[in-house]
Amino acid sequence: MNALQRQHTIKLLSCVFIIVAVFFIFVSPLAHSIRQGLDLQGGTHVVLEAEDTEEAKVNDDAMGRVVKIMEKRVNELGLTEPIIQREGERRIIIELPGIKDPDAAIKTIGKTAVLEFKDEEGNTVLTGNDLKDAQAATNPQGGGHVVHLEFSDEGGKKFGELTLKNVGRTISILLDGEVLTAPNVREPIMGGRAEISGQRTLEEAQQLAVLLRSGALPVKVNIIETRTVGPSLGQDSKDKSEFAFAVGIGAVLLFMLLVYKVPGIIADVALMAYTMLLLFVLKMLDATLTLPGVAGIILSIGMAVDANVLIFEHFKEEYRTGKSLRLAMDAGFNRAFTTIFDSNITTIIAAAVLFFLGTGTIRGFAITLGLGVFLSMFTAITLTQYMLKELIAARLFTNVSLYGTDDVIFSGKGVTKSE
Repeated sequence: MNALQRQHTIKLLSCVFIIVAVFFIFVSPLAHSIRQGLDLQGGTHVVLEAEDTEEAKVNDDAMGRVVKIMEKRVNELGLTEPIIQREGERRIIIELPGIKDPDAAIKTIGKTAVLEFKDEEGNTVLTGNDLKDAQAATNPQGGGHVVHLEFSDEGGKKFGELTLKNVGRTISILLDGEVLTAPNVREPIMGGRAEISGQRTLEEAQQLAVLLRSGALPVKVNIIETRTVGPSLGQDSKDKSEFAFAVGIGAVLLFMLLVYKVPGIIADVALMAYTMLLLFVLKMLDATLTLPGVAGIILSIGMAVDANVLIFEHFKEEYRTGKSLRLAMDAGFNRAFTTIFDSNITTIIAAAVLFFLGTGTIRGFAITLGLGVFLSMFTAITLTQYMLKELIAARLFTNVSLYGTDDVIFSGKGVTKSE
């Protein structure tokens, strides 16, 4: 082996070693660090339906505002990667993966949050529309927990007039018709700020603040379905998904090794790099992995191998015409590129249609499939090609049959058929 061959050998082995080491060290931690959907970790599935009332009728604008308010409420509850989507004209589907207290979350998101400030005669002087902000806090003086209120300019004036006229009297603060607190007014409260006291825990105060900040729902909504996926069922789905992933990638690796021999090993290493890239991109996008998403990943692995199969078959065809390994490899990549590009672009278009027109887990499948196809095309035409070039230049194997071709032997002057 001369110095140039040694240099190519070092490049090839270094590349292979780094990819294989990174794969076996980081693939499991990276896969488990990706957010998991309801079907993988358990949680609660809630269906809400809007209802016409005398005060407000259900329309597209009202439903759009309901979705936004629900998103704000759920996100401020700190739940892990919830899914909130509209279904039809009147329904909203909310999925809350991994929540610890489903009943409390359902109670919070289902409230209409109509806030009213009433005097002793029962007259409503202020509503939630006059409220600018609400924040939970711990009372540093007498202990307990409070919710600090900040009113809008107009709301501050109304609240100041209300307290001015009711010094020594009671003001009731109601949420959805229920009295939250009924404090006595000791003195006029100007400046547009006040607080609601009497919250037993900080969590209770925080939930109240969330409701007040998100505002009242424009229409009445009812919870018509609640379905809970237990942690054990979610874990079972996760275990089966991991098993399917391991079997799928293992079968693909073995197939490439047996059929294409040394190039198959190169393809297997490129497949490991592809898998790491896909998981890394999903992690960076903060995507939520669901069962359909796992199916998209497994399908994209098959398509990644398909690109390598096309390259290797064209490589063998070119070699049989009498070209050297290097020229046959270059020609094989050039011939396969158009086919790979066309097939992958059509798949990416299909994934885009599913993403923009689909909902929920269908979009998750579309994301993983589209990303997988794009990354598989990238690794096939860059990484696989680079490693094959280094392999051929290093001349590690003199028996060209190990490249999946006919049984021929490298000679010092070229390639000859073996007897």
